[in-house]
Amino acid sequence: MSRIVFLVDGFNLYHALDYSPNASHPKRYNRYKWLSLTKLARAYITAKDTIAGIYYFTTLATWDPNKVARHKLFIKANELEGVQVVYGEFKRKQKHCNLCHRYFWTVEEKQTDVNIALKLFQLAVQDVYDKAIIISGDTDLLPSVKAVQATFPTKTIGVVIPIGRASEDFKNNADFHFKMKEHQLQASRFPDTILLKDGSKLECPPSWK
Repeated sequence: MSRIVFLVDGFNLYHALDYSPNASHPKRYNRYKWLSLTKLARAYITAKDTIAGIYYFTTLATWDPNKVARHKLFIKANELEGVQVVYGEFKRKQKHCNLCHRYFWTVEEKQTDVNIALKLFQLAVQDVYDKAIIISGDTDLLPSVKAVQATFPTKTIGVVIPIGRASEDFKNNADFHFKMKEHQLQASRFPDTILLKDGSKLECPPSWK
């Protein structure tokens, strides 16, 4: 029996679900944004394993009220199942356009990689897990994975590569890996209406149905 923690790179997973490589169905995975991370995590463990924690790393796109509203619904639904949320933030950044040769302002998500790295190491120090599984294809996380592997050789680090993505470096450096499948997403989707104990409801955003 193993104690397993999951660390979910929220935007890496979201963008995988937001786009399908299938040109005839570009929004094929969109409905899986209404996703129970707890159910998804159970797809990658055995009946003898225990989930010692699920951590969801994300940032709110505060400039878009509609996105924030959908995101907060998703967060609330998952928090009700015990998922712990770790927030980063967006920073304004000036970039250069190679086509028009002008500078423009944009926003970039910050802190998520650092937050995942810190949590992975912190939980190892606290001996919370035997195995950690990162749901992400972002190879920027590899240094933290290697650091934990070197410092805590009895602990193993695995990765779930989001659907439609590839990350050979991550697969080759993790102790084990899984490829996310559509049937796992189908089985992990929340019902369109979630009934709460107080009689209220959480409704899946219409654009995710």
